[in-house]
Amino acid sequence: MSEETANGREGNAHSGQPRQAQEPEPAPAAAQLDEHAAPTAMPSPPQMSAQPQMTAAERVRVAARRRDETDYIFNYWSALGWTILTLGIYGFYVFYQLVRRMRDHNARRLELLDAATTVAWEQAGRQGVQQEMAPSFERAAGHLAVLRQMTGDFREPVIWLVLAIVARGITEIVAIVLLDQDLIKHSQAEAGAGHELSVIYDRLGRHVPAPGQGQVKGPDNYVGRILAAIFSLGIYMFWWFYNQMDEPNKHFTSNWAQEDELVKAVEAAS
Repeated sequence: MSEETANGREGNAHSGQPRQAQEPEPAPAAAQLDEHAAPTAMPSPPQMSAQPQMTAAERVRVAARRRDETDYIFNYWSALGWTILTLGIYGFYVFYQLVRRMRDHNARRLELLDAATTVAWEQAGRQGVQQEMAPSFERAAGHLAVLRQMTGDFREPVIWLVLAIVARGITEIVAIVLLDQDLIKHSQAEAGAGHELSVIYDRLGRHVPAPGQGQVKGPDNYVGRILAAIFSLGIYMFWWFYNQMDEPNKHFTSNWAQEDELVKAVEAAS
C-alpha cells in the first residue's frame, strides 16, 4: 500500500464526514429534473446546486410583471417632436426601440404562454384528463414553436442601429418590413396559442378569454409603401413610422387584459 493511499484513508477516518470531492449524490436530482434527458446531457453537480429553478406558476407571474420592460408604448407626436428638435438624432433611439421591443415582447410572451401551458398540463394530470386534452396541448405546442423559432431571427437592436447609422434610409425600410412581418407571424402564433389555452383552462374549470381577431395583424402592401416613399421623396416614411409605432402599441395593450386573466387562472390552478 502506498503512503498516499494510507494518508487518504487516515484522513477520512479522522474527519468522520462524507467525501465531497467526487459528489456522486446530485446525479439522481438531475434525473428528476429531466427524466428523459440523456446521461451525457445532465448538468454537472456544481451547476445544479447554483440556483433553484422557478416553478411554472412563478415563471408566469414574473413574465407578466416584465411587460413594463418589454412592451414599450410609443407616443408618435412626442417622438416626432424630439426627432425634429435634435435634428434627427432622437430618431435613432426611436429606431432602436422599434427593433428591441418587438424582440423582447416575443420572448416575454413565449415565456408566459409556455409556462402557463406547463401549469395546465400539470393540473390536467392531477385531474386525470391529460390524454383527453392532449390534442389541444399539441396544437398549443405547435404555435409556441413558431414563437420560439422567432427568437433566433436576426433582431439584435444594437447591430440594426449601427446599420441604420451607416445606411439610414435603406436599413430603416428593410427593418420596418421585417418588423411588420414579425408582428404578423407573432400575432398569428400568439393568438393560436392563446385560443388553445382558453379551451384548456375552461376544461380545467378556469375561465380565460380567447384572443380577439383584432389581435392578429394583417399583411401590408410593401411594394406600394416603398414606391410611395420614393415618389414622395421620403415624406411617406413619416406615416409608415406612425404605423410601426401604433400597430404594436395596440397589439401590446390588447394582450394585457387576457394576460391578466391568464395569470389569475394559473394562480388558481397552482
